[in-house]
Amino acid sequence: MKQNLAISVALATLSLTLAACDRPSSTVVAVPGPTVAVPGPAVAVPVPVPGPAGATGSPGMTGSTGMTGAPGSEGAKGDPGRPGDSTTVIVTPKP
Repeated sequence: MKQNLAISVALATLSLTLAACDRPSSTVVAVPGPTVAVPGPAVAVPVPVPGPAGATGSPGMTGSTGMTGAPGSEGAKGDPGRPGDSTTVIVTPKP
């Protein structure tokens, strides 16, 4: 009976040891192949539609009118001229 228990313990230890070291011999990794682009049917490309125009801004304020300048002073009258020699003066009436 003592040997039976010792053999059971030995077998359990051996199976646990082998189970811990047991692993698959090789791992298979699936690698996908290269992707090949195949031309398809022509597709109409949508034309971009412009957005609505923005609102027009309000006009600015008009500036104020400047002040009127002062009238100039009247100039001095010159001396009357003298008649020249052999000059005929023709006076015409106002219409």
